[in-house]
Amino acid sequence: MDWIKQTLSDTPEIALFVCLALGFAVGKVRIWKISLGGVAGTLIVAIFLGMFADITLNDQVKTIAFALFIFTLGYISGPTFFASLNRKSLRYATFTGIEVVSVLAITAVAILVMNLDEGTAAGLLAGGATESAAVGTATDAIGRLDLSADRIATLQANVGTAYSISYICGLITIVLLSSQFFPLIMRIDLREEAAKLWKKLGGAADEATAAPAAPAVVGREYRVTAAAGRTVGELQSDLGEVSVEEVSRQGAALPLSQDLRLAEGDRILVVGRREALAGSTPRIGAEVDLDESMAMNLDLADVVVTRKDYKSSTLADIRRDFAEERRGVFLQRITRGDHELPVQPETLIQRGDTVRISGAARDMERAIPKIGFRVDPKVTFDMVFIAVGVVLGFLIGMLVWTVGTIPLTLGTGGGCLLAGLLFGWIRSKRPTFGQYDSGAADVIKTLGLATFICAVGLSSGPQAVELVKEFGIGLPIAGIAMTAIPAFVSLFVAWKVMKLPAPLTLGSVTGQQCSTPGVTAVQAAAGNATPLMAYTIVYAFSNVVLPLLGPIVVAMAHALQ
Repeated sequence: MDWIKQTLSDTPEIALFVCLALGFAVGKVRIWKISLGGVAGTLIVAIFLGMFADITLNDQVKTIAFALFIFTLGYISGPTFFASLNRKSLRYATFTGIEVVSVLAITAVAILVMNLDEGTAAGLLAGGATESAAVGTATDAIGRLDLSADRIATLQANVGTAYSISYICGLITIVLLSSQFFPLIMRIDLREEAAKLWKKLGGAADEATAAPAAPAVVGREYRVTAAAGRTVGELQSDLGEVSVEEVSRQGAALPLSQDLRLAEGDRILVVGRREALAGSTPRIGAEVDLDESMAMNLDLADVVVTRKDYKSSTLADIRRDFAEERRGVFLQRITRGDHELPVQPETLIQRGDTVRISGAARDMERAIPKIGFRVDPKVTFDMVFIAVGVVLGFLIGMLVWTVGTIPLTLGTGGGCLLAGLLFGWIRSKRPTFGQYDSGAADVIKTLGLATFICAVGLSSGPQAVELVKEFGIGLPIAGIAMTAIPAFVSLFVAWKVMKLPAPLTLGSVTGQQCSTPGVTAVQAAAGNATPLMAYTIVYAFSNVVLPLLGPIVVAMAHALQ
């Protein structure tokens, strides 16, 4: 046992990866519908390990890890955040406003009632709001207070301990409220309401939960009989979501055009949505085995929506307004940030969204420039662009404004967040550079936050017992209030004032707290992805605003002491 303690103390890098391994294992443990997740699990393991042995991670490691996390967070959120600044989406910022006002007011009351110090107050807010990024911004702000080094170390340790307590309480509260209790309060069957909304968006009633047994886009070859004498354009208009890709007459391929008139005996290759081709034989002719000479592969591409004259529109509007431009191109998926949206006619498409499309190469070459920029699958991480952005974030974080005796600064967290937003927005405008693959971004974001949280937990371990003894049951109660009060307020505003459908109401409630476990539970209860349509917009606003509350609550607690 002494050897283990000594090894962990002498080689904190081993302790880091022990915490990550055990923490993510703990985070996967599911009790009923709730799991803590890897980051919260890492924090809990790190606190206990910090109580077991004297382990300290280098401050530079902690700073670099948090900078990478918070920059990536801003970078991924930037396009959605700025694209949501429109009349249709801006109303969802109401929920972020409710969250901000509520958590600051509750924190102020807790400071006065329980005499919380700056670190405990900041940890309470970060955990109750389930916003891990606020831990970093608050820790950085505490480091800039005019206090002794020992006192700063104690306050920073209190952030992690208070966060771990209130986060667990907040996580359980938001999952239970959003997926179980709120539907009961609203007196609705959430699955039924979600199915109604899905159908209203243009989806089939059973499409939300059914997995297709056959591909959505198919190719069929026909021998022309019924369509003889008609032009290619006329046949495509008659069939709908299809495109004639090849025409062969007496074994020779003909130049394809909309005015090409088909003759009896021609062999044509038609590509389109399966439902459009079903039952098309009477209008074309007999389906025949595919001739290898006419076989073709569909091109598949992820495209960032960047069209200059593009305004947020529903998928149905786009299909209507750009019918000819998109001929032969088929939408497979819509991704906003790191969330996938339902592909339905009433789904709102914004600048910065990524759409996955497929079609023949010539059709793709025509359509992609009309949509935006094709993502190069071979490039996952533009190191030059990302590194310059992080440098700018550090420089912004060095700026300090002194109000009275209180230094106000964005710090590393706020600076890198704003730099990430800026560079993410630039990328959405000029996507020829700055590519940051969503998979790579998720790894950097998760590893950066988990490493930072581990460092906080290891330093919090020695003070954890004392903090719990000092404030007792008050911290869990405050953590539950920090989550429940803004959730109830937002429920009333969304359901009674804004008259949002139930899935969008619950998606907004979970989005204001950036609670991925919460929206996952709501989706499971709803049976489809409709809650994500509101969640992604509110999530983008809250992801930007909530981390900035760290320095604010530190300054508020310092002033109220």
